[in-house]
Parts: sequence; C-alpha cells; structure tokens
Amino acid sequence: MDILGQFGSGVWTFVVFVIALSVIVAIHEYGHYIVGKWTGIKADVFSLGFGPVLASRVGKDGTVWQVAALPFGGYVKFAGDANAASGKDEEAMAAVEDDPAALRHTMHGAPLWARSLTVAAGPVFNFALSIIVFFCLAMFAGVSKDPLTVGEMRPLPQPGLELQQGDIITSVAGLEVPSVEDGPGYAAFLKAVPVQPTLDFGVERAGDALTVTGPYLQPTLVGQVVPRSAAYEAGLLPGDVITAIDGTPVFAFSQLQEAVTLAEDTPLQLDVWRDGVVSQFTMTPKASDEPQDDGTFTRHMRIGIISGMAFEPATTTPNVGEAISGSVASTWRIVNSSINGLGQMIAGSLSTCNLSGPLGIAQTSGAMARQGLETYIYFIAVISTAVGLLNLFPIPALDGGHLVFYAYEAMRGKPPSDGAQRLLMTMGLAMVLCLMVFALGNDLFCP
Repeated sequence: MDILGQFGSGVWTFVVFVIALSVIVAIHEYGHYIVGKWTGIKADVFSLGFGPVLASRVGKDGTVWQVAALPFGGYVKFAGDANAASGKDEEAMAAVEDDPAALRHTMHGAPLWARSLTVAAGPVFNFALSIIVFFCLAMFAGVSKDPLTVGEMRPLPQPGLELQQGDIITSVAGLEVPSVEDGPGYAAFLKAVPVQPTLDFGVERAGDALTVTGPYLQPTLVGQVVPRSAAYEAGLLPGDVITAIDGTPVFAFSQLQEAVTLAEDTPLQLDVWRDGVVSQFTMTPKASDEPQDDGTFTRHMRIGIISGMAFEPATTTPNVGEAISGSVASTWRIVNSSINGLGQMIAGSLSTCNLSGPLGIAQTSGAMARQGLETYIYFIAVISTAVGLLNLFPIPALDGGHLVFYAYEAMRGKPPSDGAQRLLMTMGLAMVLCLMVFALGNDLFCP
C-alpha cells in the first residue's frame, strides 16, 4: 500500500513525520498527565506542540488542553511549575505554602513517590505503546504455518513455475523442510538449498504428494527498501526483482550480496523487473554498520535492500502469550541495541554518523510510510521506544534528570537546593541542544 502515493516529497515527508511525532509525544505526555492525576497532582496545561496556541479547551478538571503552532514536542505544566521543563514557580509555590491541601496538588509539594511515578510515567507509556503496537502487528500479520505452506506466490519473471498457493512444502531439492519453529535448523536448511534458478519442490496438494518446479527460495526480490539507502534514492520499490548486475544475470539474493561487497563504492547498474518491464537503475553501495550477535558492529557495503522469499508463507494467528512475549522482546532489543550502539560511538568503535537528527528521522518517516501502513506503524513503535529511552537518560531537563534529583532527595532526605537545580537544568538544556545540533549536522553532512 502506497499511502497517498508520494511520501518521498518534502511536504508529505513533513506531514508523516509530524503525525508520527505527535502520536509519540501525545502518549508520552498523557502518561505524565494521567499518572499525575491518579497521584493527586493537578495539571494546569496539556500542550501538543510549542509556541502560539492554535486551539484550546478547558477540561472538567481545570486542565487547559491545547494544540500549539510548532509541532515538534509537547509538555504538561503541572501546578507549581514555572515552565515546560518543570522548573519551580517560586511565586506560585509561596502562594500555597500555608495551604496543605493546595500544596499537595502541586508538583513540588506532592510526596516523593507521587512525583517519581508521574515523571517516570512518560517513558513507561512510550514503552507500553511500542509493546501494544508490536502485539497488534503480530496478531494481524500472524506467524508462519507449520509445516511451511505457500500463502501467495510473489510475481517473478521466471516462466514455467508450478508451485501454487496452498501447497504444503515437504522438501526442496531433496532436502527435508524442518519445522519453521526450529530457528537454527530452518536457517541451516536455507543455506543448504542449492543455488539454482529453479528447484524441485516436494509438496502436498489436495491430499496428493507431488513434485513440482518452483523458484529459488531467496531470489533477488526486493522485500523492503531501507530508508535513505542507495536503493531508496535510486527509486527501487518492494516487489522489484533484480535480474542482472552490470550485465551479469542473477537470480539469488546471495549473488546480489556478493556483487555489492566486491563493488565496494563503485557504481552498479541493475536490471530491474517491475510489472513485466525491465528498467535500469544505477546506484553506489554505501557503508553500513550492522550489529553482530556479540554486541559489536561490523561495517559492510550495502545498497539497502531487505530480501523477500519467493512466496508469502501462509500464516496462523499466534496465541496471546506468544504475541506478548515477542512484543516485549522486540522492545527490549531496541533498547539494548540503542544503548550498545551509543556505547560503541562513545568508545569510538562505531561511526557517530549512525546518530540521526530530526531531518534524518523525518526522511525515514516518509520512506517507511511510502512502503505501507504496517511498516509506518512499526516505525512509530520503534521511535516511541527510542524516545522513552532518551527521556530516561540522567540529564537534567529530561525525565531521567528529574528522577536523579528524586533519588538524591530519597537518600539525603531533602532535595537539591533551588539554585543547584536551576544551574543543572540550564546545563542539561545546553547538553540536549548540543546533541540536537550535532545530530542535525549528521543529517546534513554524513554520507
């Protein structure tokens, strides 16, 4: 599905970026708001965006709900706050210091446990959004049926293929097909399949055992295009089939990988079959830092194509327990890889160009949306996890910085002085601003 057709253009890239960011920010700030409300802290303002107010209304609890002109964030201003960063309003706090009930409803007069839960709720709600999205996608997309069954044949330029939808595959080129739940065994099976344009498939069809001709399982089929990659910039689309590289015919994805690796940074000309028509695309591979099982990163040359199987496997709905555990695991993998990647950048073993700023994220938003609604929603879940993690960093002005102040208060029995908090908040804001400028520089100048 191509959402509205042309998300690659600047205006649509901006639109889908704002939509994604608004959803993530709204969930984050609602976490602060609702947990604050549950713990007895009154919210004066809930704002989606900054700057001039475009629309607003007053809720039953007295909170002003508003949409502002600059759609690049949001905030909840609680009673007693001086600003969106939850700095203390000395005048407002002085006005209620003799009124215990009113003081209790301010952010700075509430018990430590209430303040801590309210601040932590923003990132927690971001993680919860990711888990819910991953869960829904898992239930919608399903998991591959066992034994492996053809759900739908993908269009390929090869004639004479006899494999059909509904075929239960028992063997390929004489190799028995293992259970799809046997991850290592299934991966070993795919590697062992002979690299040939067509293969003999043993199948069960309507109760009969047959041998039919089918395509190589992992053809040069574009399953997904990586945003901001050489393939994306050249205009390749999911469903395209690469038939030749620099005039040499190819049919296996491994052949494409080998050609890209050997080319290094030399331009490649690809013959691409799309809807029965072959066109030529020229692209130059780019270096990509890819995570390994041991937590390190290895640099490879890539054009930015994720492979697709020759057919869409038939699926079945997973049980709820499997979907939940898989969703939590997916969220944790994003957190773990983000922390590991940041550590590798600090250590100097990973290029800082892997850190994207607002322009890079916006471009990725447009690219993901262009590849389909499901892909776009998945991207929102990934960014939601990243935003939740970023806000937990122990930097003053971020949620993690406030939690550090609260931890200090819990250990010392009193909060840091107002002067110290103001100084640290200013330093924290400067750090965040420097990080944003650095990431924006990456968007503009990194290859």
